[in-house]
Amino acid sequence: MAWKRNPAPKSVYRRQLSAQLKELHDQSGKTLAEVGAIIEVNQGSLSRIMNGDRGTSPVLVKALLDCYGVTDAAVREDILDLVRADQARSKKWWRKYSAVINTTQYGGYLELEQSATALRSYEPQLVPGLLQTREYARQVITAMRVDLDAKQVEALVDVRMNRQAILAREDSPPPKLWAVIDEAAFRRIESKPAVLKEQLEHLLDVEPRPNITLQLLPFGIGFHPGLYGSFMLMGFPEPNPDVVWVENLTNSVYFEGSDDVGRYTEVFDHLRASALGPPETRSRIKNMLKEL
Repeated sequence: MAWKRNPAPKSVYRRQLSAQLKELHDQSGKTLAEVGAIIEVNQGSLSRIMNGDRGTSPVLVKALLDCYGVTDAAVREDILDLVRADQARSKKWWRKYSAVINTTQYGGYLELEQSATALRSYEPQLVPGLLQTREYARQVITAMRVDLDAKQVEALVDVRMNRQAILAREDSPPPKLWAVIDEAAFRRIESKPAVLKEQLEHLLDVEPRPNITLQLLPFGIGFHPGLYGSFMLMGFPEPNPDVVWVENLTNSVYFEGSDDVGRYTEVFDHLRASALGPPETRSRIKNMLKEL
């Protein structure tokens, strides 16, 4: 598998900008050296911009559009909108939590999650972070991150709660979240009935949203292909490829190769086919609450 360590992934907008600039460049018939000489930009810097490895500015892109002979006002504005959107994305709400996020090594994940249009999550042990209550998140982070002090734990809880805003955002369509959760995730915290009760009630509250699909994977199905562990499949607007994010104890990695994404997609499809349907999942959660 091709994997990348602790990435700072390109935003969706930067990927789209890269694709459009490459197309214009190919159509122009010019070399990068020729373009760089015309707009007075180092060839190496220009290559990184073309590949989406670094951001750029409206001024530089306007110079590129002039060089490529793009005069259509609508086309120019669409491309410049991508530049502005990428710049806006660089103003990350989680920047004030940079110290603790660096410790958890998932700043790159937040970059991707914020621009995703579809999220398919499989969790064998925990409720997905986007669906956790504050107290559940606090209990989980405290137990898993024994290297953090109370203040750092609370900072990570804040990050997790702030992430959830994307599911109800109004400035752009919220992503569609499809979560398959193993029954073990609920049984694991039966020793903390108050925490479990609040978490189950929260799931019942958010599940009716049209952009959220929730399925429970019961113990009764036995062994299954999800035993390798949790993962998140993230989808983006065309032409941006899907990405798989996998997190472990010391690192977080993402896979973007079509073969890797295809294998995880196949596993997710198998898991959701084996899991209880959304209505049955809702009934099972209600029964769990009665048991409490």
